[in-house]
Amino acid sequence: MEYTRTEVEGVTIVDIEPHRDSRGFFSRSFDTGEFEANGLAATVVQTNISFNHATGTLRGLHRQCPPYTEAKLVRCTRGAVVDVAVDVRPHSTTYLEHVKVELTADNHRALFLPPYVAHGFQTLTTDTEVIYQVSGPYAPAGEQGFRYDDPAFGVMWPLPVSVISDKDASWPLIIHTGTPEP
Repeated sequence: MEYTRTEVEGVTIVDIEPHRDSRGFFSRSFDTGEFEANGLAATVVQTNISFNHATGTLRGLHRQCPPYTEAKLVRCTRGAVVDVAVDVRPHSTTYLEHVKVELTADNHRALFLPPYVAHGFQTLTTDTEVIYQVSGPYAPAGEQGFRYDDPAFGVMWPLPVSVISDKDASWPLIIHTGTPEP
């Protein structure tokens, strides 16, 4: 696999290296030894699937806040999304910066998010499926969200938002959150 660091501290793009033949290709998509060698959390405690019917569906921005540690490896297995990682860790050198990466079923790309970085995505096609490998169990007490359109983040989503949950649409701006420290 190929690991590309992004502008946001700890956020890494993970590309497969397919071995092709007449049948198609074979590739690893996760390897604990390689992840650890690249400084990425390699423990997977649960795997989640998000299925989305409509183009323009927006999910996020979410994270688990301290003390609930949750790193994620996010991959689109059907359709296409723009995946966004926003650094909401106040003592990080990349605080309030974000990175956008297109993840598609065709490019097989994944995005690794370290603990405490906020995450969201917007679907670019209908019937999109996203798989998350997560390093810690979901803890409702640790759930925290931020407004997808918070001007402090400067995220320009590629499409108008067609579907969003009431919860995601009503998260507070970061200036009003009192972001817990890791």
